[in-house]
Amino acid sequence: MNDTTPEIERMQFELMMKKTPNERIALACEMFMSARESFLASLPKDLPAEEIKKQLYFRTYGEHLPEEFFK
Repeated sequence: MNDTTPEIERMQFELMMKKTPNERIALACEMFMSARESFLASLPKDLPAEEIKKQLYFRTYGEHLPEEFFK
């Protein structure tokens, strides 16, 4: 879904390009961490740590964490 007008998209792009590469990377990292925190908050509180890791990996990479990861 994209409800952003082309004019606003262009403005956002121009503003982003005015940032330094380091600022853009920092912003991307902040967005990634916010998404990660939101996902973790949506999980049941009583999940074992191993299951949390599996769920987080799947949600981040779209594939299941290899079983040998825990061996």
